[in-house]
Amino acid sequence: MVQNPPADMARVNSGVYYLYVDAAIDWLEKTFGFETRLKIPGEDGKTVHAELTIEGGVIMVGPACPDEKKTSPKMLDGAKTQGVYIYVDDVDAHHERAQSAGAVIFSELEDMFYGDRVYTAVDPEGHHWKFATHTRDIPLEEMMPPR
Repeated sequence: MVQNPPADMARVNSGVYYLYVDAAIDWLEKTFGFETRLKIPGEDGKTVHAELTIEGGVIMVGPACPDEKKTSPKMLDGAKTQGVYIYVDDVDAHHERAQSAGAVIFSELEDMFYGDRVYTAVDPEGHHWKFATHTRDIPLEEMMPPR
């Protein structure tokens, strides 16, 4: 019997679309530390599907295609098309790596009311990537957003 989902996939996975897929993959690896585990080239040699991993999670990357309503923020004048929230072991070190590699930091490191330390970076096509480390457990009844 076939395993569902496959052994190397979670039940929920996210995908992001780029005008320049191969450049995006290179940037995501260099800047955020993703590793490419699968890259499928099209007839022209450009990547039509890729799977990148980080901290045990998978993100699928593919080409933007207006006919299929797959868009990059770059196609929508920078409109936010998705949000990805990724837990890393050391968000401060990750922030430093991303900043050193030239990532645009949208929101600086901040300790959040729900117990995570978080920052947001924007990639060259405008996708927002939020990275966090869970630093403290907060009982649900004490979890109150700032007013």
